[in-house]
Amino acid sequence: MRQATRHARTLKVLQLLQSRGRYTIKDLAAEVECTERTIYRDLAVLELAGVPWYHDEKDKCYRVRPDFRFPVVNLTDDELLGQAMATAITSVAGLNVMAGAGPTTKKLAASTSEERAKLLADAEQLVAVLNLKLADHRKSQEVIKAIQWALLQEKQLTGLYASPYQDKPSKLTLHPYRLVLAQQAWYLIAQPSDEAAPKSYRVARFKSLRMLDTPAKIPAGFDLNAYFGNAWGVYRGSESFDVEILFLPAAAAIVTETVWHKTQAVKQNKDGSVRLSFIVDGLEEILWWVLGWSGNAKVLGPEKLRRMVVDQLQAALKLQSE
Repeated sequence: MRQATRHARTLKVLQLLQSRGRYTIKDLAAEVECTERTIYRDLAVLELAGVPWYHDEKDKCYRVRPDFRFPVVNLTDDELLGQAMATAITSVAGLNVMAGAGPTTKKLAASTSEERAKLLADAEQLVAVLNLKLADHRKSQEVIKAIQWALLQEKQLTGLYASPYQDKPSKLTLHPYRLVLAQQAWYLIAQPSDEAAPKSYRVARFKSLRMLDTPAKIPAGFDLNAYFGNAWGVYRGSESFDVEILFLPAAAAIVTETVWHKTQAVKQNKDGSVRLSFIVDGLEEILWWVLGWSGNAKVLGPEKLRRMVVDQLQAALKLQSE
């Protein structure tokens, strides 16, 4: 992330040099908010990249030779198709964080041959992403932007968070660790300033969020996979369970089309049924997944999960009969 920030600053310097402005070293440093020494390093990077900048003695400023153009990126047809695919995916509601891949695709199309530009346009039109059932993040664009910049600059965040388990929104100050797309929604993994361990926050539940100028404390060895452990989704329980579920033949082919969990193991039976087994930290999330297969799935273990399923089905029958 720090490297990406440095690259962005160097490209900003190049953009300023190619503009009609008259920038000295001091002006450039003020514009990109860094030291003059950093600007000299950026100029050295541009020189290594083959950018012909020079000092205009007449106007007393730095410029780039007017006829200079970066060479067109030499992408293969498969890479162009991949870019078109990325454009289609990042235009979907819920995945359209920031500008997505669209602006990059437009710039590639404008700087390549007519034939390859047509390939990009055709591929983009022929790919569609539908019915993902993602959480509505239309009102969360500024929140996501604040999270991204806080992560890049390693700064703390503060804002109001409305949990469905609390009567009113709570004010939080957070040390952000990661931004994660999981279980059809964006989550912020962050440590509250008054607690010792990180938590998962659903991004759409933030009523407001802004970056502070205070440095965030992020453990160098933080491992996202270790944080989630064997959680079924995004909330990890304190107890681990060996789960085994029998699926009837009518559902066996469908349920095995998908890898539902990283610990999933499949055992085919001669009668066409199938047994799926998992090692799961906590049962609350997998409970709702099992209920979605009602009539075609039987919990073989643990007994606690079987009782939870029975209790929910009985409550549903009672509700429907009232």
